[in-house]
Amino acid sequence: MKTLVIIPAYQEAKNLPRLFEELKEVPRDVDIVVINDCSTDNTEEVCRQYGVPVVSLPVNLGIGGAVQTGYKYALEHGYDIAVQMDGDGQHDPKFLKLVLSRIHEGYHMCVGSRFIENKGYQSSLSRRAGIKFFSWLIKLLTGQYISDPTSGFRACSRELIKLFANSYPKDYPEPETIVTALRNRYRIAEVPVIMRPRQSGESSITRNLAAYYMIKVTLAVIMAAIARKNGDGIK
Repeated sequence: MKTLVIIPAYQEAKNLPRLFEELKEVPRDVDIVVINDCSTDNTEEVCRQYGVPVVSLPVNLGIGGAVQTGYKYALEHGYDIAVQMDGDGQHDPKFLKLVLSRIHEGYHMCVGSRFIENKGYQSSLSRRAGIKFFSWLIKLLTGQYISDPTSGFRACSRELIKLFANSYPKDYPEPETIVTALRNRYRIAEVPVIMRPRQSGESSITRNLAAYYMIKVTLAVIMAAIARKNGDGIK
């Protein structure tokens, strides 16, 4: 199955070389595209040095807009599977084959979870508490427990490529897209992965934005569930 790795990147010039080198070692035939979200560093130049296709956005769209651009790229180029991987070095490509395996088994989405085996980087205590809350909320709204709903390491089938190319949340999209997929009766699996601390730079979710993140994502998740319940879903 034709597979694309989507790497959204904003100011990740220092982190991308290691990721590109590690992806070379992946024994599976996959293509790569970097969505350069109007970075002001040399992210685009690094991609071209490594021969990695890059789509450079003329304005900063944020993580949601960058990832949706990747799904549009996947749809237009006829890919069967799209895999999201962060450009900050947190996602280890050696788990790529495992994440893809569930899509080959018939699932529509597979999420790489750091909390199944609780190995590697587990994030801060406050963030883990927030993730637990979203896991509980998703379980309440959909009936399925997802241990790591904020994970950006995930693979999607062509059905979800079409869905997300058409519509994708702008800010902090991971929990909301899980609810959208589940409420539209798509099948989601999780596999254990080991994540790493960000290699360089800063996360977009700063301490000052934490409260906004929790409120915004909570409301978005609830609205995604209501939309499907009222018959506004895709399926």
